[in-house]
Amino acid sequence: MLLEVRDLHIGYGDAPAVWGASLDVDAGEIVSVIGPNGAGKTTLINAIAGLLRVRQGELRFDGADMRHVKAHEFCAHGIALVPEGRRLFVKMSVEENLELGCYLPAARAARAESLERVYGLFPILRQKRLQPAGELSGGQQQMVAIGRALMARPRIVLFDEPSLGLAPAIVDDMFDIIVRVRDSGAAVLLVEQNVLKALGVADRAYVLEQGRIMAHGVPDELMTQPHIREAYLGV
Repeated sequence: MLLEVRDLHIGYGDAPAVWGASLDVDAGEIVSVIGPNGAGKTTLINAIAGLLRVRQGELRFDGADMRHVKAHEFCAHGIALVPEGRRLFVKMSVEENLELGCYLPAARAARAESLERVYGLFPILRQKRLQPAGELSGGQQQMVAIGRALMARPRIVLFDEPSLGLAPAIVDDMFDIIVRVRDSGAAVLLVEQNVLKALGVADRAYVLEQGRIMAHGVPDELMTQPHIREAYLGV
């Protein structure tokens, strides 16, 4: 198993946010975590990315214990994050933002090849590579954020609410891109409020509510559960 999370407890100060969460992601998979606002989805994915410390439980990536790895070293292990809100440097050019993803020596050595890969995935970014990132549309900025993560040549990409703030017409394209990221060789862990889209691309999924994993399985099985149909699909 590529990513293994066991009985994870995460909090902010004295306030617990996630209790006893367990999940797995294997190479070649898209795994989605769905749940309402405030369920702890971003907290969970930030801990897996190394941005929050784990209070209790196990976090392993390709067999390595990640609990005491420094945050800036997670990338070297092959973990990349596409954060909620994109977090680009809006006055820097598209290409300068992309190059921030390949600061590690091995990734820097493959800079030209990785740029071609990103531009092949997002041809519009090649056209706009010298423009300030802040001048791009929301969908194009999300492409830059994904491209920046891919520049690190990760083994897994963590997506935190990638459809947030995007026009409905762009959302379908965004999920198609997530599938293409998986098909290019990186596993995907996707945190997303758009339940139908998240389940539509996932091999497996977990339901997170009030900081706890309440259900998991393949999407077709989850879609038949009455609670999930009522709470998330309005059925």
